[in-house]
Parts: sequence; C-alpha cells; structure tokens
Amino acid sequence: MSDKHSICDKVVLIAGGAKNLGGLLARDLAGHGARAVAIHYNSAATRDAAEATAAAVRALGARAVTLQGDLTRAAAVAKLFAEAVAAVGRPDIAINTVGKVLKKPIAEISEAEYDEMSAVNAKSAFFFLKEAGCAVNDHGKIVTLVSSLLGAFTPFYAAYAGTKAPVEHFTRAAAKEFGARGISVTAVGPGPMDTPFFYGQEGADAVAYHKTAAALSAHSKTGLTDIEDVVPFIRHLVSDGWWITGQTILINGGYTTK
Repeated sequence: MSDKHSICDKVVLIAGGAKNLGGLLARDLAGHGARAVAIHYNSAATRDAAEATAAAVRALGARAVTLQGDLTRAAAVAKLFAEAVAAVGRPDIAINTVGKVLKKPIAEISEAEYDEMSAVNAKSAFFFLKEAGCAVNDHGKIVTLVSSLLGAFTPFYAAYAGTKAPVEHFTRAAAKEFGARGISVTAVGPGPMDTPFFYGQEGADAVAYHKTAAALSAHSKTGLTDIEDVVPFIRHLVSDGWWITGQTILINGGYTTK
C-alpha cells in the first residue's frame, strides 16, 4: 500500500479534465504515480480533447476513463461520481476545474446570464463538494479552482468573481465537516491564465494590461499565469501539502493578494 499522502497508487477524478489546466493535471498526476484518472468533460465539443488526455494518461501507465456531464445539475454531479467509482474505484483525489467567465458591466448583465454564471461557478462547485465528501476515501484531497479576482478591487467581473466567491465558504465548511476523516479541502485561485478560457473575454488592451499586471510578469513566458506554474502547487496540495485545508490560495505571481 502507498503512503496515505502520496499520489502513488491513488485514484483521481478531475472535473473539467479534458484540456488546459485540467488536462495538464491529469497527465501530471498520472506521471507522478496515480493508479487511475477519471476525466470529466462537459459536452461533445470537448470529447476529443478528453480522449486525447485519456490516451496520454494511459501512456504514462495509469488507467483512464472519460465521463461526460453537465455539472450545473446536481443529479449529473452525483452520476459523475457514481460512474467514476464504478469504473476506477472510489477517488482519493477530487479536483474541480469547472468554471465560466463573463466580463461585463453589472448594468448590462441579464438574469439569464447571472443564472448561468451562478450555476456553473457556484452551484456545480457546491454539489461537487457534496458528492466528494460522500465518495472520497478517508485521508482524501479535494481542490476547487476559483479565481485570483477574489483578491481584486475591479469592475466588470462581478458575475464571475461574485459567483466564485461562495466557493471560499463552501471550502471552509467542507474542510470542517470532512476533517474528522482526514480529508483536506482547498480552493486555488490562479491569476489570468494563458488559455482560451482567458482570451475569449478580453480585448487587446486588457490582454496587454494583464500581461504586465503581476509582480513577476516579466519572468513568465507569456506574462500571464502559465498552467505549468499552477500544477505543482495543486500536486502539493493533494499530497504532502494535505495539512493546508479550508484555505483559498492565490497562485498568480503577485497579480492580486488578499
């Protein structure tokens, strides 16, 4: 048996694990000895990316399954965990990278847009934590991705940062409730990352600003937060860093702080 805080021989579930940060996490944890990785993707548009990530995980010697679901529905989150357990066993590590960004003035945000942001960023995170608390093995690790904008004083991101903000309290509550079983629960807030998730909402002027806004921007290959710089921190949290729990950790090269 592997050490309870090692990644070796562990089962991992990653929501939003098809590409970008989630896909790199799947590959990284497999490369560090995970026994199996369950890779969630949202829709047919990301199925091929999920399958490519699964193939890369298998090439690293771990089992891999891909599972589809719209996690804005509680029943779909429960189904995801049930299917993952049936396919690869109860997870030791559960990571939720699901999110949606909207950059828009408050006065222009419709009720439908608000409801969608709340469902993707807050509701799905709540029910992911709920199901993880039921399914994850004792001494397990749970991580949710939030945003470094939680430490910002800025306009236009009210619907995005505002619907990520509840996850901070969900994390604290879950850490208290699951702690008796040795389960750590953390939230990680990267700075603006060099992925399509970021560029879709930003104009050229904003991109230029964000590429210089962090204290360490000049030493990043893109000026932004690179996913390769985030993965080692999450790897630490789901292994030797288990003593950190109930916290929101901003990983952003000095972009914002709390």
